[in-house]
Amino acid sequence: MDDEAQIRSLIERWATAVDQGDMGGVLADHADDIVMFDVPPPYEGVRGIDAYRDTWPPFFRWQAQGATFDLEELVIGAGDSVAYAYALLRCGTAEELKKNPASRLRLTIGLRKENGLWVVAHEHHSFPHA
Repeated sequence: MDDEAQIRSLIERWATAVDQGDMGGVLADHADDIVMFDVPPPYEGVRGIDAYRDTWPPFFRWQAQGATFDLEELVIGAGDSVAYAYALLRCGTAEELKKNPASRLRLTIGLRKENGLWVVAHEHHSFPHA
């Protein structure tokens, strides 16, 4: 499997894990020193896998109320040791998506190779300001 296919598979597995509320799957293939800039605070982002892990339970509780997290578009650029990807996802409750059907979560991911395997070193999640 080439690098882009490996990265696509990694991101698709991650998105499925997020959609299913699977913490182990969400954390898989992430660097210990990950930095994430997310929609909710803290506004300076979170640093490290433990802080990253701590951001997910509130999202999973919100999502359990019937929200979706569906990957719609994924573009990948990969070099020998670093790569990036950007994606659009449908993320919201049925009511939120009915109110604004065009709303998409924007996702940017930075990856690096560690011991021959791709890991996520950075995530940035955002919604357009409405």
